[in-house]
Amino acid sequence: MIDGKKILFSGMQATGTLTLGNYLGALKNWVTLSDEYECFYSVVDLHSITVRQDPAELRKRARNLLVLYIAAGLDPKKNCIYYQSHVSGHAELAWILNCFTYMGELNRMTQFKDKMAKHSDNINAGLYTYPVLMAADILLYQADVVPVGKDQLQHLELTRDVAQRFNGVYGEIFTIPEPYIGQRGARVMSLQDPTKKMSKSDENANASIYLMDDTDTIIRKFKRAVTDSEAEIRYREEQPGIRNLIDIYCACTGKTPEETEKEFEGKGYGEFKLAVGESVAAILKPVQERFQELSKDKAYIDSIIKENGEKAEYYARKTLRKVQKKVGFPERIR
Repeated sequence: MIDGKKILFSGMQATGTLTLGNYLGALKNWVTLSDEYECFYSVVDLHSITVRQDPAELRKRARNLLVLYIAAGLDPKKNCIYYQSHVSGHAELAWILNCFTYMGELNRMTQFKDKMAKHSDNINAGLYTYPVLMAADILLYQADVVPVGKDQLQHLELTRDVAQRFNGVYGEIFTIPEPYIGQRGARVMSLQDPTKKMSKSDENANASIYLMDDTDTIIRKFKRAVTDSEAEIRYREEQPGIRNLIDIYCACTGKTPEETEKEFEGKGYGEFKLAVGESVAAILKPVQERFQELSKDKAYIDSIIKENGEKAEYYARKTLRKVQKKVGFPERIR
């Protein structure tokens, strides 16, 4: 705990362009958590290089992501918003935890198998030990809770197992993190294949709404969204395309699926798609305007990077010193 508040950690990769799914599924909810938790929100650029990156583009995207965190409503005075690569403790702790993680555990990680299939020309050790670095991210700040989707639960379970194993040998060093499951209605699916999550790496540009898409682009993509031939706006498993659009509409307007069904009863898919697109454009416009404003204030963003990086470094170093002492590393002479 810090000042009586439980600690929460989360982060996003500095690759691709954030989608509506990233915003509704994570970023928008993060804003509501800072009153209850002491929050550390990282731009996880160390994770990003498991796939080859253009250096200049990675730097640009990392900065844009950090600015987007703030534009979306995260107060950098209440939340620690920082670059993962600016805190060496992430990599240092990851190496130590590698030595407490079993090969069998990493072999069971389904995301490694997925990435191995997608990046067969670059199956590197970083892809394999990615979950250990994620564990270090979380344990470094003694996080009590971690917001995770279903696809990340396996990594959090590994984090808990490794932390308990280390604690079993050396005593209660690490806090054992619990998952924080966000509000319902935030799981946004692809507009072209509603059986898959909306992804910033989708090759089909019409499948995803990007945070910086303008209103015309947003409306056009929703008009092309896959639905069905039933011509009824019902929140049913049998209509995954319409169900996804209802989820998005509810997340943007605060309405329930039942209220949405009633509102559009007897109306066509075209009218409904337009309404969903307009609701999305309305919630993204303030974020886009704030992003443009912040991007012009280089001195302010640089000050946030410096101050928040130093704060993250302070708390990371506290944990790392304890771990290094427990495993037997010599003390540093200062």
